[in-house]
Amino acid sequence: MTKPPAIFDPAEASKLFFRHGHTGWLGMKYSAHGDNWVELELPWREDLLGDPERGVLASGPIISLMDMASGMSIWHVKQQMALIATLDLRVDYQRPTRERSSVWGRVECYKTTKSASFVRGIAHDGDADDPVAHVAGVFMTIGPHRNPADAPGNIKSASAAGTGDE
Repeated sequence: MTKPPAIFDPAEASKLFFRHGHTGWLGMKYSAHGDNWVELELPWREDLLGDPERGVLASGPIISLMDMASGMSIWHVKQQMALIATLDLRVDYQRPTRERSSVWGRVECYKTTKSASFVRGIAHDGDADDPVAHVAGVFMTIGPHRNPADAPGNIKSASAAGTGDE
């Protein structure tokens, strides 16, 4: 008898995701989640600056934050991890981050189909009413085995999570 996949819990999953790989190196942290959204934090670090004179975070780490929050919101809504790929992630910057400020990314998964998931959200630096950026994205479930538990062979959870660890 095949054991059903565990229900995805963003708070628990972040304990693994943020210890390793790119997300671990960036120092991402779990912040909160609701029915269809996940919020993560990207702490300010001097080596992540886009403009050293102003002390604001670069756009690349913020995009990584929003991509990870997007994936986690999808897994949370689907209640399981599945291999996904970012098809489109549009980031509309509204302003630079405040000097020496962390950035929080809150993303909601507002629609899923058999093979696609749609997300939207904001990045902010402490005031969600004054966002740094708005995001909208589309993610695709990869391959014929949309549930990793159904795939032949052994899919390791860390690799499936996109942490880069084997």
